[in-house]
Amino acid sequence: MNTGFFSHPTCQQHDMGATHPESPKRLRAIEEQLSNTNLWQDLKHFSAPKASFADLSLAHSQSSINLVHSTAPKQGQAYLDGDTSMNPYSLDAALLAAGAGIAATDAVLQGHLDNAFCAVRPPGHHAEHDLPMGFCLFNNVAIAALHALQQEGIERVAILDFDVHHGNGSVDIFAEDDRVLVCSSYQHPHYPMRHHDTLAQHLVHCPLTAGSGSQEFRQAIEQKWLPALQWHKPQMIFISAGFDAHRLDPLADLNLHENDYAWVTSLIMDQARSHAQGRVVSMLEGGYHLHALAASVQQHIQTLHNT
Repeated sequence: MNTGFFSHPTCQQHDMGATHPESPKRLRAIEEQLSNTNLWQDLKHFSAPKASFADLSLAHSQSSINLVHSTAPKQGQAYLDGDTSMNPYSLDAALLAAGAGIAATDAVLQGHLDNAFCAVRPPGHHAEHDLPMGFCLFNNVAIAALHALQQEGIERVAILDFDVHHGNGSVDIFAEDDRVLVCSSYQHPHYPMRHHDTLAQHLVHCPLTAGSGSQEFRQAIEQKWLPALQWHKPQMIFISAGFDAHRLDPLADLNLHENDYAWVTSLIMDQARSHAQGRVVSMLEGGYHLHALAASVQQHIQTLHNT
C-alpha cells in the first residue's frame, strides 16, 4: 500500500503545560518509534498545510472559530476550558492539524495515496459545532469528512472512532447529517458524557464498561460497526484513531493491547476495500502513555500499509 504520513513541526510546539497529558512528547514518541523501523522509510511524508476559515466553517460555527482565534495568546497560556489551553503556537498547530486531514483526503481521492495517517495535535473529536473542548480546538476528522463530501462522486462517508472517550463532537456535528456514519467505541460512563444518547440510524454508540478488554471491544465492533458499515456503504472511511483504551493508559480503565489496534485496522481496511475503493484517512486522537501510544500507532500504520 502507498501510505502517507502527514504532520508538521508546529504541532509539537502546541503545549498545555508540563503536567498536561496531551503533550508534545506524544508526537515525538511516535516519530522515534517509527524511525527505528523500515516502515518509516516506506511511508510517503508530507508537511501539513493550514486549513482556511472556509475549511473550518464546514464543521464549526463562526462564533466557535472566532472564540479559538480570539483566545490565542501572544505569550503565556489562555484557557478555553479547565482541560484545554492555548499557547502562542496553538492556533497555528490547530490550523495545521485540520489542514492535514484535508490534504490527506485530497491525496487519497486523487489516487496519489492509498491511505494516510495524520500525526497531528491538538486532537479533534471532542470539538463540537459550537464548542471547543476536551483538548480539542477544531474537529479535524469532521472537517476532512465534510471536505470529502464536497468532491465529485463522494456521497457517503464513515467516521470510525476507537478512542477511549466518546466522539461527542463528531456526533454533534453529524447528528442530522445521514451522509456520515459515525461509529464510536468508548468507556462508559466516562468523560465527556455528551451526545452519547443522541440516537439515529447513522450514529452507532459502542459503550464499554470499565475493565473491558480485547474480547468485549472486538465483539462490540463486530456486532455494531460491521452491520452499520454494510448498510451505509461509505465511499471513503475516516478514522478517529485514539490509543488511550490501551491497558497502560493513565486516563481510563479499558484493557486493550497493541494487537487490538492492528485487528480493528485490518477490519476497517476490509470494509474500505468492499465499499470505498480502499480509501482511508486516519487522524490521531488520544493516547497518553508514551510507550503504549507509540507501539500502538506502529501497529495501526503497519496494518494500513501492509493490509
